[in-house]
Amino acid sequence: MVTLPPWAIAASSDYFSRQYHTDDEMMSLAIHLSDRNITEGTGGPFGAAIFERHKDGRCTLVSVGMNRVVPLGNSTLHGETVAIQLAQRKIGSFTLSLEDGGGDGSEHDDGLFYEEDTPKAAEKEEKGEDGATTDNATTSGADVCTPVGGRKRQFELFTSCEPCAMCLGATLWSGVSRIVCGATKDDAQAIGFDEGPVYEESYRHLEKCGVGVTRNVLTEEAASVLRRYGNSGLIYNR
Repeated sequence: MVTLPPWAIAASSDYFSRQYHTDDEMMSLAIHLSDRNITEGTGGPFGAAIFERHKDGRCTLVSVGMNRVVPLGNSTLHGETVAIQLAQRKIGSFTLSLEDGGGDGSEHDDGLFYEEDTPKAAEKEEKGEDGATTDNATTSGADVCTPVGGRKRQFELFTSCEPCAMCLGATLWSGVSRIVCGATKDDAQAIGFDEGPVYEESYRHLEKCGVGVTRNVLTEEAASVLRRYGNSGLIYNR
């Protein structure tokens, strides 16, 4: 079970009640999460948040995430992947690439996982006449990066640091429409983290697939959190 630390749950009413309008405001939350996470000793120096941008320009918070690798004993629980999982849980869909009104309607208002939650089936299966399971996600030779018409909801991932190779892949498959980054890959690697094979071409591929990319937002503020962690924190590479 993916869970947020107690301090994040306690502060959630504040995070979710705020009004967000600018990239700086939304990135400030991601950086705050990264900084608070190391202060509280509940994970690594990375924070993320997913917002929905509405047609009238408002942005509402959908989920928050922070690195939970060491506390939960799971190498995949980076800030971005935690935020993505909680957002999809809240929306009730395996993807955030949705038409208006998309989702299964059975969502938590605050986008948090609680200990009493039990995972629902990841997908509903359809049975053919012979009883065999059919996979509606199969696209038989289709280009997975071909935009699908009619999708209007805009979910944006704000992350305190440029993502590692795993999280960059998760960003693509999550269905977010945009990723916004604070600190750089070099900032993370400067304190000892191995970010894996992430290249400029990686970001161009995201853009080719319709995911907007914005980098270097509040970079110095985000990088200062990494440097603080680098002085004494555990570097949990493979």
